[in-house]
Amino acid sequence: MTEPVLSIRDLTVEIPTRQGLFKPVRNVTYDIRPGEIRGVVGESGAGKSMTGNAVIGLLDAPAKVASGEIWLKGRRIDNLNAEEKRAIRGKEIGMIFQDPLTSLNPLFTIGEQLVETIQLHLKVSASEARDRALALLERVSIPDPVTRFNQYPHQFSGGMRQRVVIALALCSEPSVIVADEPTTALDVSIQAQVLDLIKELASETQVGVILVTHDMGVIADTTEQVTVMYAGQVVESGSTDQVLSAPTHAYTKSLIAAVPRPQVKLHRFPQVSYGNRETTFKIEDLARNWEQTAPSKSGKLLQVQGVTKKFIEKPAILPSRRRYFTAVDNVSFDIKDGEVFGLVGESGSGKSTVARMIGTLLPTDGGAIQFDGDDITTMEPKALAEYRKQIQMIFQDPFSSLNPRMKVESIVAEPLIHHKLLPPDQISARVRELLDRVGLTREAAAKYPHEFSGGQRQRISIARALATQPRFLICDEPTSALDVSIQAQILNILKDLQEHLGLTMLFISHDLPVVRQMCDRVGVMKQGKLVELQETEALFANPQQEYTAELLDLMPRLAQLSG
Repeated sequence: MTEPVLSIRDLTVEIPTRQGLFKPVRNVTYDIRPGEIRGVVGESGAGKSMTGNAVIGLLDAPAKVASGEIWLKGRRIDNLNAEEKRAIRGKEIGMIFQDPLTSLNPLFTIGEQLVETIQLHLKVSASEARDRALALLERVSIPDPVTRFNQYPHQFSGGMRQRVVIALALCSEPSVIVADEPTTALDVSIQAQVLDLIKELASETQVGVILVTHDMGVIADTTEQVTVMYAGQVVESGSTDQVLSAPTHAYTKSLIAAVPRPQVKLHRFPQVSYGNRETTFKIEDLARNWEQTAPSKSGKLLQVQGVTKKFIEKPAILPSRRRYFTAVDNVSFDIKDGEVFGLVGESGSGKSTVARMIGTLLPTDGGAIQFDGDDITTMEPKALAEYRKQIQMIFQDPFSSLNPRMKVESIVAEPLIHHKLLPPDQISARVRELLDRVGLTREAAAKYPHEFSGGQRQRISIARALATQPRFLICDEPTSALDVSIQAQILNILKDLQEHLGLTMLFISHDLPVVRQMCDRVGVMKQGKLVELQETEALFANPQQEYTAELLDLMPRLAQLSG
């Protein structure tokens, strides 16, 4: 058998705190062989990324490797000094981070960043570095690399930026690449392209890859070996086929069971039952205090009629010289009372732009949006304020949608105060009731957003959205950044809200198995147009458009998962 290019032996990481030593990684052991992709999977806080950071020497102080060893091509690297680690990082160990936009310097062109990295590690001339950079861009399938070479990161799509980050990781022809959640925020088609590229590069260059992810579908489709982590420890490790088809540890079994299945629709998402988890959601208590609303006049709460949205692509003083990009092009659909309507499509297809127009965060450039028979695009300010009370949004990233300078009590109270729904002396009690109903302790009111996990922050967002007792919820990628167990909790909460309170929802996602579980009908968008609209089960069983069929074919296949 081929010797490992990277070996991690009994690695333990310690962080001193006021309460004593915290060990986010404990006695972790696994190997990476040339050309092998090893998946490291687990929930948030499992120690996946911390292990990767220890490998590349990027542990944030005061975290440190307390015991164990890390060997790279027969050389121990965990005990090197900072300068020696810097010489290895990037040159022998490449990195692909979760958010490509924050990995790239917005002030420099893609070409400048590639050339700088190549010259830093390979000591070649500027012209040789440019040639290498262009070859790398071509290798990672960037179209027209000569033109793209002189463009800035903001001029690339999310998938293209991730390809550039992969090119940067390959600049010095490393032996190992640590890929930390490289496809989390990407839609299904771009995710497939990026993962195919990683597999192709591992095979061609024999680079070993540590693929850190919480997506079991990515593990099933991409990796040969998988290590499952829980609470800082490895609980199971082996070949991907063996671990996914016949897991031996209770946590692995529970984690796999919680993955949304694309083949069949379930009433509820299975919960990860291993360990101590606070998942209580008291929907029945909330329903008792919920003010019941009358059904809409036509049975269709929302009607989107020929809506169009354009953005200026090339500004100019003279209107005739301006160039526009049509993000949403003559889109029409309706959402019935109590229905969950899904919108799917690739990044840039116009899904979120439609949601923002419905939420009045963006004006329309044509068409009408009717809510219970009233056109919101022509509403007077007083009527518009009443509309905004009845419609709320849950955003993709709960951390950026919550004000970090405000305590949770103020965040949840804000819509109550803005819409003058309660006397001031009753607001605090109402906030604590809402937090209690979404499974958070009442003590959470006195804390700040950064003191919570991703799933808890999304619960805070849901509590804030429910404060006005809305009739309509817009959920824009509400679980894309969450691990599978937290995703199951949040989606079950949304299902309960819809069933017990009769809420109507627009559910936007690039995760097609989740869409199948959540939605009654689904619209498919491509390049600003609505290309297909069907009942969910009919769409998954028999898509009418080739584009829809292609999206469904790109779903990670989980047939080998047990259960």
